[in-house]
Amino acid sequence: MSTPDNGRIYDVAGIGVGPFNLGLAALSEPLENLDCVFVDRRGSFDWHPGMMLEPAHLQVPFMADLVTLADPTSPFSFLNFLKQTGRLYRFYIRENFYPLRAEYNQYCQWVAGQLESVRFSTDVLDVAYDDGVYRLSVQGPDGAEVLRARRLVLGTGTSPYVPDSCAGIVEAGGLVLHNADYLSRKSELQSKRSITIVGSGQSAAELYYELLQEIDVYGYQLNWVTRSGRFFPLEYTKLTLEMTSPEYVDYFHSLPGGQRDSLIKSQKNLYKGINSDLIDDIYDLLYTKSLSGMVDTQLHTHSSLTAAQWDPATGTHTLQLHHEEHGRDYQLESDAVVLATGYSYKEPAFLTGIQDRIRRDAKGRFDVDRNYGTGVEPGEIFVQNAELHTHGFVTPDLGMAAYRNSCILREITGREVYPIERSIAFQQFGAPAPVAVEAPESVGAAV
Repeated sequence: MSTPDNGRIYDVAGIGVGPFNLGLAALSEPLENLDCVFVDRRGSFDWHPGMMLEPAHLQVPFMADLVTLADPTSPFSFLNFLKQTGRLYRFYIRENFYPLRAEYNQYCQWVAGQLESVRFSTDVLDVAYDDGVYRLSVQGPDGAEVLRARRLVLGTGTSPYVPDSCAGIVEAGGLVLHNADYLSRKSELQSKRSITIVGSGQSAAELYYELLQEIDVYGYQLNWVTRSGRFFPLEYTKLTLEMTSPEYVDYFHSLPGGQRDSLIKSQKNLYKGINSDLIDDIYDLLYTKSLSGMVDTQLHTHSSLTAAQWDPATGTHTLQLHHEEHGRDYQLESDAVVLATGYSYKEPAFLTGIQDRIRRDAKGRFDVDRNYGTGVEPGEIFVQNAELHTHGFVTPDLGMAAYRNSCILREITGREVYPIERSIAFQQFGAPAPVAVEAPESVGAAV
């Protein structure tokens, strides 16, 4: 294993290059006296390739790119990407603030290709700590080596979540897949007699809409199962959007841990709902197709997936479902199942060697401070998109990424490199501070 060239010690090592750490790399690039390296085991940047559906777009405006909300003058902005690739006027004429998902992916690839600090095909195998320095054992294109850094930023992101009820049949070879693999297996799905989508959010709705468009071409039955009481729209009113603000993060972070956990469970429609236009498009498509006869589809609400079996002889999956309001169990058979069940954070194995450097809460999770640090020593270890339980539903929001990275850079450099907004909301999220009331002056007794 090779050692670092000339004893080089980076100021920051970012592990994982998704949009959040890529944004940090872009904001760090122009800073003098800040030596950074960002590594990712993938061969190149590719954001959710299995869901790169042609009409799909972001649910945040183009200003929620990697850098603009921290530095509108950055050469790594989405608008500069459009200008440099000859598409700025087309985007202007389109008059739509929301970039296509494929377009956003191209933009991130464009940024990554300009940053010398970003290294792909570099897998972190182990991390150790010695005398103020973190030692990253990595396997890269040139073999094994050790990278050294004074600080870590963990941006390994989330992984597809497969419910325990389906894990067995996935391993056994049944046609059950997470929506992260949808595009690569779309033709396989459409060759089956029936397809069932399980999930409640935007991804489930996008898949249902796309597969519904070709239901009469391929002749399959299409089902959609959600445990939600209805097909919830993403709440996107402007006063609700104010909750993606520094003030709300302050408020949420100040709450007791148990109260934060309960609050997150009740806020799923703020970040896991469906775009309301897409819900309407789905209904309109169902209506249009129903003109020539009832559409071979079923939509089940209030239905939780409790178990699943696969019969290799018939190629049929039997989904055991429980209707929450009726309290009744029922079954649904399907030749293929797509799990649009979201993503969950899984702590990377390479952290095993530095467990004593990480601060944790009573449940063993990262104990993330207000400025996104989770190290036992302040300003040593930071996290990206692993702080839902401490910072609230804004954690995965692309629109808050530049703010978070500005906070992290302030902690790393000791100065506010990019101006950090502290108050942007018209509303107050907590109770007003108590007002001191002066005691009335005493009245002397009459003589």
